Amino acid sequence: MNTPENERQLRVDLAAAFRILHRLDMHESVANHLSAAVSDDGRQFIMNRRWIHFSNVTASNLQFLDADDESVLRGDSAPDISAWHIHSSIHRLCPGARVILHAHPAYATALSTLKDPSILPIDNNTSRFYERVAYDQSFGGIANSEEEGARIAESLQGKSVLMMGNHGATVIGETVAEAFEELYYLEKACKTMILAYSSGQPLNILSEELAYQTAKGWDDFRGASVAHFEQLKAELDATDPSYLN
Repeated sequence: MNTPENERQLRVDLAAAFRILHRLDMHESVANHLSAAVSDDGRQFIMNRRWIHFSNVTASNLQFLDADDESVLRGDSAPDISAWHIHSSIHRLCPGARVILHAHPAYATALSTLKDPSILPIDNNTSRFYERVAYDQSFGGIANSEEEGARIAESLQGKSVLMMGNHGATVIGETVAEAFEELYYLEKACKTMILAYSSGQPLNILSEELAYQTAKGWDDFRGASVAHFEQLKAELDATDPSYLN
């Protein structure tokens, strides 16, 4: 159930995610967007306003939006058009996607440009995503239409990660901490893939059985996402608590 207290905490956590991603250099100009559902059906959500740098996002300046109310696109506070179509479509069509992080981090984006952008199980981090990634190979340019947003939403296919060919990545989670951890490890996995490919040597791909076993093993560490995120928030609190405003 959404309450003022729950929404406040969600705003704080989402604002923290923006600031942390900025510190990790996983932002891009005043683009890329993170959102979180505030209603039980997921159709009402908060998201960063148009053209605000990640380092300037605060709990209070996150914009409240309704996926069913496109009139916001005609007002002075209209959100970024591509962000609207991607996030409103996913929140509307995938109610289980409580938190949506869409970004263009360097290694995930680089891998997305390959003919085969698969994240192969070659170590612990890459195996984390074994059979948990959807791949969208039908890039349609900037997502400035409802049809493109719906196509992207449908591409998730019940997965927690969408590798968007020639574009970047989108991850979803039940909480900000879980979604952040997913994006954090996704970028590490993609970095491993790019570095391994750059060696020019054949990849030593794990067997299906071992890859599955390793992926399942990550379930025992779900609590780590909260611990990691809370400690990164504590660092923010100590160095720049302005995100709380």
